[in-house]
Formats: sequence, C-alpha cells, structure tokens
Amino acid sequence: MGSYGLTDEVRALRERVRKFIDEEVVPSEAMLDGEGPESAETLARLKESAKRQGLWALGHPEEIGGGGLPFMAFVYLNEVIGRSEYGQMAVGSVSMQDSIMLHLYASEAQRKRWLEPLVAGEIYPSVGLTEPEVAGSDPTLMQTTAVLDGDEWVINGHKWFTSGANRAAFTTCFAITEPNADGHAKFSSIIVPTDAPGYQIVRAVPSMGHTHGAHCEIRLEDVRVPASNLLGKRGEGFVIAQKRLGPGRIFHCMRWLGQAQRAFELMCERAKSRYAHGSMLSEKGEIQRYVAESAAEIQAARLMTLDAAQAMDQGSEARVEISLIKFWGARMLHNVIDRAIQVHGALGVTGDTPLEKMYREARYARIYDGPDEVHRMVVARRLLRDPVHGTPWS
Repeated sequence: MGSYGLTDEVRALRERVRKFIDEEVVPSEAMLDGEGPESAETLARLKESAKRQGLWALGHPEEIGGGGLPFMAFVYLNEVIGRSEYGQMAVGSVSMQDSIMLHLYASEAQRKRWLEPLVAGEIYPSVGLTEPEVAGSDPTLMQTTAVLDGDEWVINGHKWFTSGANRAAFTTCFAITEPNADGHAKFSSIIVPTDAPGYQIVRAVPSMGHTHGAHCEIRLEDVRVPASNLLGKRGEGFVIAQKRLGPGRIFHCMRWLGQAQRAFELMCERAKSRYAHGSMLSEKGEIQRYVAESAAEIQAARLMTLDAAQAMDQGSEARVEISLIKFWGARMLHNVIDRAIQVHGALGVTGDTPLEKMYREARYARIYDGPDEVHRMVVARRLLRDPVHGTPWS
C-alpha cells in the first residue's frame, strides 16, 4: 500500500475525514434523505463543519480555492468519503469532475463566474451528455445542436440523466457545432445557465423507485447564450469530456469501495449478533465464506483502483486500467452489498438499515460513465491485439 503514496500524513488526514463522515454525516443521512428545509439546513451545517475542520474541497487546486491535495492522496480520501452517499456534498468534493474540467479549459471570465463559487460550494454543476433518443453508450450519436448566430450560440436538444440539474446553476452541454467534421470532432461543450430562457426541466426522472438525486430530463429550445460560453475550443467536446471522465471513474471506484466497506462492516456486525439454528451466524461456514470472499473482492478492487490511479498520476491515459476497475468495481460493489443483505435477512430489505438503498444505488454503477459491456470491450480489444504485451503491467 505504501508504494501507492499512502504516507503517514495522508493516513492521518484520511482518519480525520472518516471520523467526520462516520460521526457527523452518517447520523444525518435520514434528515438528508428529505427534500424540505430541514434537509438543506442539515447539509449547510455539515458543510460549515467541514470547512471549520479544514476538510473542505481538499482535492481542488489551491489556486482555485481548494486544499491542493495531490491526486493520489485524494484518491485515498475518496474511499472514506464514499462511506456515505452524502459525503461528497458534505466535504465539497461533489464538484471535483466539473472543477477539473473548468480548471483546465475555462476562460478567466468563466473561472470567475462559475469555477470559484463552485469550489466554494455556493453553486452546483450539471452535465448534459445523455439523450433519451439515442444510445448513451455511443456518444457520437448525440443530436443536440448549437449554431452560432452572431455573438450567441442557439442551442436545441433533449437531454436526460442530467443529474442535479434542478439545483444546478449551469449545465455543461455537449452539442454538435461542427456538423461536417468527422466523428468526435463534431461536438463542443458550452456552459448553459439553468435560468436561461428556453432551458426547461421536464421532470426528475423516477429511477430505482425514487426521484431523490434528481436525474433530470431537460429540453433546450432555442436557448441563447453568449459565444464566450464555449468551453475550450470548437470541436474539443470529447477531449474535454474525457478529461472529466478519466479521473471521475477512479473517484467513483474509490467511493464504491467506501460503500462496500461499510456494507461489509454491517454484515460482520450482524453475523456476530444474530443467533439461529443452534449457533451465531458468524459460526456458520456459509456466512464465513461471505465474509472471506467479500474481503478478497474489496481488497482486489482497491489494489486495482490504486494501480489505475497511480498510472494516471504518472501521466498515462490508463484506459485499460480504468476500464478494468470500472466493470470489476461495479460487480464487487453489488456482490458485497448483496451478501450483507442476505446475512441481515428480512431486515436487510427494509429501510431500517442503509443496505436496501445502497443496493439500489449500486445498480447504477454498471451503467453510468460507460456501461460494463463497453469497458469490457475496451479491455478485450487491447488484449486480443497483443495478449502477451498488451497489458499495462506486462
């Protein structure tokens, strides 16, 4: 583990973050699940507590108001932040992917208007990529268009799973601006304020039995924004998206480890406290198998994810490594939570433990930021070309 940069300083910081998550965020989850003023007040209190303790926006660069923590160090923190689904919001890391994107490509005016308040936690972002009419796994099929009319972009399109759009100050919208270009070069990214005329939130899409989390369906009908709202250069949309998605997938996988570890701990506690058929559950061979296999899967996913993070930290695009952890981590997350529910029996499918919600959330992992099938395809194609030397570790 030390070879991946887990220094004593990072270890101590991680313990501080875990203490905050376990002792302040986790006990607040029931209140945060609501959508009324109490939920907003609770989140505001947690954010202030994180700032007061020096735990806010640790992974953001110092020059934009963050803690300036190196990439690998923040990867370690993300595992404990992920113990609660609200951890990211409480410590200001929910904007990491979008902050990275803006930090790399935003103009000075864009940084002032959007990036600084984003890092401060004063506003939230959203991203418009997925469209209901075409396959999200093939983003070259996107149909949203943006046409330059004088000094304004005129945007028309239909997006969904624009997560958090109902609370966001802006959507980074990916649209066709270069219709005569080839493939990925057709698309650009444009910052669209959510209060722009013609920007319509159709609904929060019900998914996995709830609308909490607000995966929004939006329509953009002749939305006009200044030409200066272009993020990066024309035709660079996919380059920008990949700069956002690469680190984001690593952050996702580390957060999944936090969720899996929490489920694992709940499973062990239940096994040691539940008596059935003449002994504690912890004494039964099948339950011991659940514990051992879960521990092995968690550690395997952890080391694979750290390996991918290290490769990216050293300048590699780490495409194979990231694709490996994306589908492997999603499977691990499901398996561990599923076993924890099984050990809890009927209690595990109730709202009296966090497991049933964790299980629903885990199902998304096999779809967002690229479905498992696409990531397996990326790995397989590379290995089929050269099974001996095609792996990054060969």
